[in-house]
Amino acid sequence: MTEERAKRFPLALADLVREPRKATARPDASSKSNARPVAKPVLKSIAGGNGAARPAGATHKAGAATLKPAAAKVAKLSTALHPGAKANAVVKPAGVPGTTAGKPHAAPKPSAVVAHHQSGALRSGARLNETRDFAASVKAQAAQDTKPVQQPDVKSGTGRKTALHGTHGSTHALTSERVRERMVERLRANGITDLRVLAAMSAVPRHMFVDPGLAAQAYEDAALPIGHHQTISKPSVVARMIELVAAGRTLKNVLEIGTGCGYQAAVLSQVATDVYSIERIRPLSERAKLNLRPLRVPNIRLHYGDGRLGLPAAAPFDAIVIACAGLDVPQALLDQLAVGGRLVAPVGSQTAQAQILTLVERVSPTQWRESQLDRVFFVPLKSGVI
Repeated sequence: MTEERAKRFPLALADLVREPRKATARPDASSKSNARPVAKPVLKSIAGGNGAARPAGATHKAGAATLKPAAAKVAKLSTALHPGAKANAVVKPAGVPGTTAGKPHAAPKPSAVVAHHQSGALRSGARLNETRDFAASVKAQAAQDTKPVQQPDVKSGTGRKTALHGTHGSTHALTSERVRERMVERLRANGITDLRVLAAMSAVPRHMFVDPGLAAQAYEDAALPIGHHQTISKPSVVARMIELVAAGRTLKNVLEIGTGCGYQAAVLSQVATDVYSIERIRPLSERAKLNLRPLRVPNIRLHYGDGRLGLPAAAPFDAIVIACAGLDVPQALLDQLAVGGRLVAPVGSQTAQAQILTLVERVSPTQWRESQLDRVFFVPLKSGVI
């Protein structure tokens, strides 16, 4: 090399080779740079230890690195409050597995993440409030359904409270209250004036005493079959007979002849202290027990036996209701009627269709007064048991 060239090129080619320099973080974080050594630990804190570097050429402001830990904390809080929420509710930075290759994402703003979390919390709160409101309405409806029936008294205008449990045990029962009220209005229009009887007819769910296929007709004023050639009496006839034997009095012991399906006994239990009912057909007696069991009426005593003989062990009775027609009233039943008591029964022949609703009052130990009232139609009164 000439002296002139050495002056122009003072360094030789070997002098241009230098040892590699160790990478050190620049103290100036405000300038724009790749800042890979600084970004690497941030990626570890977000991606759970994954130290993948950002793609080459991806530049970020240093201020964005300070937002990522806060976003991670919000994501962790959102996951803790909503376990079913996905972890990708927070936007992932570039280089984290699961992001689109070659398309780095910007660091999420905390305000956006918090807003998303709040809206989810509001939606969860709304669903919780709706659930609580629905549960409260169901509880209120159940409390209304089991509320004791206020039975007004004819003399004082107030009455004792009697709760019929289980009267709303079926789906049809949820709408039967309204239908029963219309039935009571018809009874009042047809001349039933005893408020206790009207309250009793309103309290007892008649549809629970008929076959499910006839439940839609339960509150019509019609007699319905209950099997074994027997029927459940019309609501108007049941109310009429009970009103006749009550006559504004406080009834203690009441005897019913012909339990049938148990409906009339349930109505009597609302106006009397104790009700005794006799049925001569064993399957019907068992059916009456099943029908009355859900109502849990404590003052009804069912007996299987011959109704024409009555129940001497529980006599005398303030009232006797005979729900089947005979050619006359059996003398055994007249003897079991207390002095001042009343007996109502259909009397007459079924074949001739000449049955008359008859009221018998015992005026003394040896005297009875009889009154013939309405034309009715009942199944026959028979002796013996089957």
